[in-house]
Amino acid sequence: MQIKNRQQLLIVGAIAAIALFAGDQLVLRPLIKVWSARASRVAELRKKVTQGNLLVEREQKESEQKRGIQTRWERMVTNALPNNTSAAEQKVVQAIDLWAQNSGVVISAITPQWKHDSDDYMTYECRVDAAGDLDKLNRFLYSVEQAKALRLELVELGARDKEGQQLSLGLQLSGLVLKTPTQ
Repeated sequence: MQIKNRQQLLIVGAIAAIALFAGDQLVLRPLIKVWSARASRVAELRKKVTQGNLLVEREQKESEQKRGIQTRWERMVTNALPNNTSAAEQKVVQAIDLWAQNSGVVISAITPQWKHDSDDYMTYECRVDAAGDLDKLNRFLYSVEQAKALRLELVELGARDKEGQQLSLGLQLSGLVLKTPTQ
């Protein structure tokens, strides 16, 4: 090889090395930094989107729970006994009498009791003792279960004769009376 060709080859090699070094320093490394910064920014944004979606889902669930609670409260307010104690007692006794007439059971005792559980509400508890055959007691219990203002707390069933034809039934009912006006 000639010296001129060798010099040209060395110059081309040196220029290529300088170009590669300059390309690495001026183009490739800044591009790598930009891409890694962009990748970390994309990852950060994806994380924020995921958190945002979780927050939206949680808000929807809380909203559904709140609606459920509001619906239940509205039902309780609608089905509560009147705020007047004598009107509440009268409503319960009339309901028990109606159920007894419709089913044919004989009511032997009604024992009411007021419980002042809180400043915002009271509960009216009533013990009802009834007697009749199984079919009549079944109809009576069905009517009691259908009542919206009263809740069946306790049921006691016993036989009054050896054959079990005449049965006695003891019920514990409770009703809610809201003291404060609803908004």
